[in-house]
Amino acid sequence: MNVLIQNGRLIDPANKIDSKQDLYIVDGKVAAIGSAPAGFKAERTIDAAGKVVAPGLVDLSARLREPGFEYKATLKSEMQAAVQGGVTSLVCPPDTDPVLDEPGLVEMLKHRANALNQAHVHPLGALTHGLKGEALTELVELTGAGCIGFSQAETPIKDTTVLQRCMQYAATFGFTIWLRPQDAWIGRGGVANSGPLASRLGLSGVPVMAETIALHTIFELMRSTGAKVHLCRMSSAAGLELVRAAKAEGLPITCDVGAHHVHLTDTDINFFDSNARIDPPLRTQRDREAIRAGLLDGTIDAMCSDHTPCDDDEKLLPFGEASPGATGLELLLSLAVKWADDYAGAHGQDDALSRALARVTSEAARVAGLAQAGQLGVGSVADVVVFDPAARWTVTGSALASQGKHTPFLGYELAGQVQATIVAGKVAYERNGR
Repeated sequence: MNVLIQNGRLIDPANKIDSKQDLYIVDGKVAAIGSAPAGFKAERTIDAAGKVVAPGLVDLSARLREPGFEYKATLKSEMQAAVQGGVTSLVCPPDTDPVLDEPGLVEMLKHRANALNQAHVHPLGALTHGLKGEALTELVELTGAGCIGFSQAETPIKDTTVLQRCMQYAATFGFTIWLRPQDAWIGRGGVANSGPLASRLGLSGVPVMAETIALHTIFELMRSTGAKVHLCRMSSAAGLELVRAAKAEGLPITCDVGAHHVHLTDTDINFFDSNARIDPPLRTQRDREAIRAGLLDGTIDAMCSDHTPCDDDEKLLPFGEASPGATGLELLLSLAVKWADDYAGAHGQDDALSRALARVTSEAARVAGLAQAGQLGVGSVADVVVFDPAARWTVTGSALASQGKHTPFLGYELAGQVQATIVAGKVAYERNGR
């Protein structure tokens, strides 16, 4: 189908475009920008006047809950949530049931996702069998099945020798290991950031050194093995200082942060709000400001939703007993816009929105190794989001397509409303249902 998106402000950070230009799509790819290609005749026209036209978002952490946890969410519901939130490519961790540690399971997941014909799904394979941290999986076969990297999800490897061998093997083939830096013992069982607030509330704490100790270990193993590592969901100022130094040293490392950590702190737990029970825990205002600074200076490569839908039975519990996680696919764009607005207000910069979009489009695609995603260069796959940066919407359960309705942003009024999402040239979502 030939699609014309006209009259919009085109923002494509990868190609340094931020101006009013028309976008032409032919056979699922970007055919031209600005002027129509020879012989072009639009079969579908989208008027984007007053709107932003940008690459579809790339989310580096979105749990789709299939297979095994369909009572929490289904592929159908979460893929709908993705396109409703402007997300056209998403990376899913391997902590399903069964764990994504065999090629057949990965192929099944990709087949089911492809059948829905919505967002592109890129699985991470389990680094060890069953995520038990003991025996290395068949990384080459999993890559052949469609895995873009390998992860332990939320389960740290306790045996450092096993982690070393995993990194040695991955380095041999140039694979990237995705790790959330957390010590297996310090802070085990904790539910909130260690500090005065957790003490007052009587909650078990997770100290910052649970992150920094793990980072020291990871960096030493990287130096000895040469492995490439992506650090998932950084949470602390001290941890980011270590990452900054490691990058300056030249270690092949990237990192991301959950969108909630960009805006919230441990005080947002309020009166034991289980919607704010997430891993890693929300930390202090100082940590949040360091995260925002890290997004600006490039220490943090990308922002992700850390989408983890939970059902009522898991969340309507005392804070310490509630399951960690929050829905986020439909919030990622608006939270990026909010960060841009905050940045523009503080620094008076007119490139704030482009900077924010880069963290959820081109930079996220670079981290995941997705050459065709996160940009709108001529010839690239036409994954596009059209959104109104000024339109405001209130986060409520009924407004979310995700089966998971729990998020610490419930009740917030956010700017940035998706008007249309196009995946590979097909209109996958359009507000007003047309």
